[in-house]
Amino acid sequence: MNICNVKRRPVKRRYDTTSRQQAAASTRQTIIDAARALFISQGYARTTMADIARAAETALDTIYAAVGTKQVLFRALIEAAISGTDRAVPAAERDYVRAIAAEPTARGKLEVYARALRPIHERLAPLLRVLKEAAPAEPELAELWQSIADRRASNMRRFAAELAATGQLRADVDLAVAADVIWATNAPEFYLLLVGDRGWSPETFERWLADAWARLLL
Repeated sequence: MNICNVKRRPVKRRYDTTSRQQAAASTRQTIIDAARALFISQGYARTTMADIARAAETALDTIYAAVGTKQVLFRALIEAAISGTDRAVPAAERDYVRAIAAEPTARGKLEVYARALRPIHERLAPLLRVLKEAAPAEPELAELWQSIADRRASNMRRFAAELAATGQLRADVDLAVAADVIWATNAPEFYLLLVGDRGWSPETFERWLADAWARLLL
């Protein structure tokens, strides 16, 4: 048998998607960064998808494929500001939530949360100003902010229960009141009042918030 005449089957190459996924993630992040800068500097209504495409140096169709419509893009910015990543992250999967769970004292839990809120608000507050300006003419954005506020309220009820489990809540403060107090004072609107309008430093806000919570609730 002449082995030279034996036909060899072509070797199938494994399709490596890693580089494609990395490129897609990089493109998405570039779009997110460009959109954030434009929304903050120009406002929501004055920023067009074409503006974002030019700033990101990509095609308009690429933005729709990678992220979505203008409203979806702004939602992605809000979720990224909350999570500190390029995507929404469920509360239970965030590092600071795990750190709160591991902290044995109620005051320690409050301090961990106040420390985590500072960078969240630094990212979120500029977008809140954009959203508040745009919401009257953009019902979807108003609904977005309400849904986030409702989600935050639900998370605070769980947080209040975790504080109560330490046995260190004041006897005259029930879970509903504790949750509402934390919900109201951890709002980015509250941060804007003290840091944006009254000139507090973010570090001062963090220290004051942890101390205020402890005085009110423990």
